Amino acid sequence: MASVKLKYLSLGVLVFQTTSLVLTMRYSRTLQGEGPRYLASSAVVVAEFLKILTCVGLVFKDHSYSGRALSSILRQEILHKPIETLKLAIPSGIYTLQNNLLYVALSNLDAATYQVTYQLKIITTALFSVFMLGRRLGVFQWLSLLILMAGIALVQWPADSQSDPQKEQLTAGSQFVGLVAVLVACCSSGFAGVYFEKILKETKQSVWVRNIQLGMFGLVFGIFGMLAYDGDRVQEHGMFQGYNTLTWIVVALQALGGLVIAAVIKYADNILKGFATSLSIILSTLISYFWLEDFEPTSVFFLGTVLVIMATFLYGYESKPAPNPSRA
Repeated sequence: MASVKLKYLSLGVLVFQTTSLVLTMRYSRTLQGEGPRYLASSAVVVAEFLKILTCVGLVFKDHSYSGRALSSILRQEILHKPIETLKLAIPSGIYTLQNNLLYVALSNLDAATYQVTYQLKIITTALFSVFMLGRRLGVFQWLSLLILMAGIALVQWPADSQSDPQKEQLTAGSQFVGLVAVLVACCSSGFAGVYFEKILKETKQSVWVRNIQLGMFGLVFGIFGMLAYDGDRVQEHGMFQGYNTLTWIVVALQALGGLVIAAVIKYADNILKGFATSLSIILSTLISYFWLEDFEPTSVFFLGTVLVIMATFLYGYESKPAPNPSRA
């Protein structure tokens, strides 16, 4: 009974995190307010800092709230193993790029289109898993990838419009920028995720310590990116320009979201993850249409969404695994 409750709690947490982050980020990037809008590069830096603090707190808890044990484990795993630590610079830099791209994508795409298109990360993750981890995909999984590509192609299919041509051209340009940002984010997500999984499998260290190492590099890369891209605006108005309650909610969701998923994923099987993804897409579509009012669904979009949801379930279908000669 407790196991069933944990499964449904996991479902609720996964749906809430994936849906709320996308919707609040989209709303915060399109909300018209007084003064300058908050800097996406600054939000990424603050999120990395919050993630480090949270992971340090979790390591502290795992070692019976002993400051000496915390200091010892951090020195041993970070300072005394520089090569192991440096290995995480690669996925960390890619994750930092990905987090910045998500802000670009949601500044140019509605939440529903973004949610569906971002499922392309299933394809990139699967392909990188095959090449980097020697994983074998079954027939259902390859079929699901083909269905997924077809579904996302339909979602991106241009809709007939009778609006002003100049405005339509501007919208098309904005959507193209958002689409490119999502595609690059999907590729970076797939590679970084598989690379990080490879490192976790090769070592026995806590995932929280590994996230501290990721966060340290992410903080450095984020600060460099912020100064390079938004340095003038930071000097003029400060790093926290345009921050409000909604901005802090977005930052907290981005910082804690991955950690929450890491904590509950052991209770969620593939079918449950498929349900979470599907519910998140449906909720994002409904809220984009009724609340944000920045999305006009079409029959082609709905068909593409159905294919994406079907592909998500099919990819998680566990058939008998094929024998893997490389692991024999």
